[in-house]
Amino acid sequence: MTVILVRHGRSTANTSGVLAGRSEGVSLDDTGRTQAAALVDRLGGCLGDIDAVVRSPLQRCAETVEPVLAALATARPDTVPELVVDDLAEVDYGDWTGRTIKELLSEPLWKTVQQHPSAAVFPNGEGLADVQARAVSAIRELDRRLGGPDGDRVWLACSHGDVIKSIIADAMGMHLDSFQRIVVEPASISVIRYTSTRPYVHTVNSTAVPSVPRPSKNSGPAGDDAVVGGATGVGPDGNGPDGNGPDGNGPDGNGADQHGADARDARAPEPAAGAVAHR
Repeated sequence: MTVILVRHGRSTANTSGVLAGRSEGVSLDDTGRTQAAALVDRLGGCLGDIDAVVRSPLQRCAETVEPVLAALATARPDTVPELVVDDLAEVDYGDWTGRTIKELLSEPLWKTVQQHPSAAVFPNGEGLADVQARAVSAIRELDRRLGGPDGDRVWLACSHGDVIKSIIADAMGMHLDSFQRIVVEPASISVIRYTSTRPYVHTVNSTAVPSVPRPSKNSGPAGDDAVVGGATGVGPDGNGPDGNGPDGNGPDGNGADQHGADARDARAPEPAAGAVAHR
């Protein structure tokens, strides 16, 4: 059961320095539309494996998945469902919504958001701990529903920066107070495989072609175990990426090309202090 998490492409709010939150009418800008169109090629060989597309109800996510849905309609004889899930919506930033980041830097709550996010509750909005609870619950429930009888299906979910970061933190066993260490850029791809024993985080913040794991032929707990000594680079068919690691020929599990091309993945440096990725 593998979910491809896609953050929406760059929006008009991203470039204006405004915390858009759940404001209506926030669309992709020209760069964001280019990023959305490029997702089809970036998903590459795994595009045809996607059995469902799930998204936040906000406009910028709808626009991001449009090219993927169009490509799936052409590539597959069956209809791939598009599901709109409220629990994957952007954070309700309450009174912070629509304000500039520059203005918010002087708010006392800003330091809490950066250093102790599990305690951060936005005025007349929601807390980041509540955001993680609803998002993780939604992803895990959707994965049970969409994973298929054998748990070997792939599905895509398009959401927002802080929402995706909270899902990744949960999958990595990180406390929410550490989730600001995770970088999720516009139109980036992160990949998580959920199993009966634990989640495996294959890709974080890839802006290149992601490595999406193929299902293992091993059934039962053994097929869900971590590879002792590290991933082998050999998949269940002997050629592709294995259940826990990189393809021997293509991009690795974090989106960095083995020939040295930096995909700005989880190993990329953190943004400068005060930078905000969640808009």
